[in-house]
Amino acid sequence: MKYNALRPRRLRISAPVRSMVRENHLSVSDLIYPIFVVPGSHVKEEIPSLPGCYHLSVDKAVETARLAVSLGIPAIEVFGLPGYKDETGSSAWDPKSPVQRAMEAIKKELPGLVIVGDVCLCQYTSHGHCGKLCGHYVDNDATLPLLARTAVSQAAAGADIIAPSDMMDGRIAAIRTALDEKGFQNVSIMSYAVKYASAFYGPFRDAANSAPQFGNRRQYQMDPANSREAMKEISLDLDEGADIIMIKPAMTYLDIVRQARDRIDRPIAVYNVSGEYAMVKAAAQNGWIDEKRIVLESLLSMKRAGADIIITYHALDVARWLSEKDCLTF
Repeated sequence: MKYNALRPRRLRISAPVRSMVRENHLSVSDLIYPIFVVPGSHVKEEIPSLPGCYHLSVDKAVETARLAVSLGIPAIEVFGLPGYKDETGSSAWDPKSPVQRAMEAIKKELPGLVIVGDVCLCQYTSHGHCGKLCGHYVDNDATLPLLARTAVSQAAAGADIIAPSDMMDGRIAAIRTALDEKGFQNVSIMSYAVKYASAFYGPFRDAANSAPQFGNRRQYQMDPANSREAMKEISLDLDEGADIIMIKPAMTYLDIVRQARDRIDRPIAVYNVSGEYAMVKAAAQNGWIDEKRIVLESLLSMKRAGADIIITYHALDVARWLSEKDCLTF
């Protein structure tokens, strides 16, 4: 029987051969681990909708950051629950808030760890929206100075990268200008350039107590049906001074990652969001899937689509798995 002389199976015949010809690689250096800091001390309380993730007081956040460093994870992203909320979200830039205190404490003990600061107002406002309200409308331009003030406060506390997640028009330029004016020219901006109005954020809103008190966020977050608009958002944010662009969520928007990778040469991050994490955890706890293989395969798909950086709640587990000799023998 005649057959094509090229047999692709030859290069799949064993684990060492597969490793030699593997086209994409997942590394611990790709990862950012998100943490949630809260008021108080000696607090480490598991978040019910995010098994394995915790609300952490500042002292426990330092311990978690120390663990991340020991596993080789290069960066953490700090989210917070404030001690108070108001209409404008003023606790977002309060130097005594848990986020700023955690950044200061972590940077003091672990100066080589990259700290990413999430800049948004939803966790800090009494209404749960991502900006200043005018009636039931989020006032875009009135929100920009508040975001810039928050960014500067985080940079002063030790943030190496500012990550605005609000989706206000013009916020990258406003933040870049404010950082530069205050002497933080070397603080980078990782823009949530493409943040869809997704149903996958539910567990995060539980963890951060950030659900809107009325309406939804579709007037500022992107329509999941749109991809050309995503490219426009990326272009605008790069023009305004973003150093890294982010696409969120990750798993159901890998087509957007691929389109972005084909168009730009800047670093691309993806956020493997709370709903994606929670679904995997629930299925694993029920014995329906092999959690390790599912997670590694999912994150590898993000790299294959073109992502350079992956923000994921799986980071601690992934770092441990990647240290195992047979971690990628799917």
